[in-house]
Amino acid sequence: DVGLADAVEVRGADGHSRLGRIAAIDEQFMTIEVLESTSGLALEGTVVRLLDEPLHFGVGPGLLGRVFNGVGQVIDGGPPIAARRKVAIDGLPLNPVARAMPRDFIETGISTLDLMNSLVRGQKLPLFSGGGLPHDRLAVEIASHARLRRGDAEDFAIVFAGIGVPHDSAEYFRRSLEQGGALERTALFLNLASDSSTQRLLTPRFALSAAEYLAFELGKHVLVILTDMTNYCEALREVSSSKGEIPSRKGFPGTMYSDLATLFERAGCVRGVQGTLTQLSILTMPADDIGHPIPNLTGYITEGQIVLSRDLDRRGIYPP
Repeated sequence: DVGLADAVEVRGADGHSRLGRIAAIDEQFMTIEVLESTSGLALEGTVVRLLDEPLHFGVGPGLLGRVFNGVGQVIDGGPPIAARRKVAIDGLPLNPVARAMPRDFIETGISTLDLMNSLVRGQKLPLFSGGGLPHDRLAVEIASHARLRRGDAEDFAIVFAGIGVPHDSAEYFRRSLEQGGALERTALFLNLASDSSTQRLLTPRFALSAAEYLAFELGKHVLVILTDMTNYCEALREVSSSKGEIPSRKGFPGTMYSDLATLFERAGCVRGVQGTLTQLSILTMPADDIGHPIPNLTGYITEGQIVLSRDLDRRGIYPP
């Protein structure tokens, strides 16, 4: 009596509870992905509790100004979020008829974006980068300086998700947003490179669940910054391989296109709702190859692309 992707609680002999979910079921066996560290877990003394529901995230107005890990747990030393309601992290698809036409844009403070490829409210715009290019700096500057073209600053919020980032990058994101005063209007989700790859697949879903609550229930204009989607796709390949799924191009699963769409299509404007959800997804192109499956599929789903130039970066032009 369980379903795929149902949440479970795994308690080891050490008494520590770990979050997990059901990854596969057949006639005899159930495979569970443990979303936290498995150190100290042994078959003997391990108890699995079935929660009989998908993974949920407790959301409330207190999301802003807080720092979470990749599975929505508070890691800033403060109290837990006073949850007004629980939402399923996979969200619900937007009815295409309910979508309103995006008409206004968000000022990023980066003049090359605002003038040449503006970030339209309710759209999803990816930023294609490469190893060593200043996409982290650009992401922090946008998070620090972005604002509504017209409207109250209280109507604007940012959800920033670091996916598979090194510890120093995570500290850079947190410190920069704190020092710039942007953290008070930001919900920051940090999934470290040392965290499990299964947890990496959930980080953008927890972040987008928070963004949907802020946008469609509290009426805010929300900008979601996701970095780095390449780490997400690499984790998707790793988890798919461990399940024995048939690989497609360069070893990535054949379902990667639809999987990415379940994230990107959560952006939008809804008729009769004041708030909007806008996405800026950052990815690094392996070997600067824009035809690689990750940027290739991302470009099909999103509205145009911003591409950072290594040649401009070498010439000292910022942003490149």
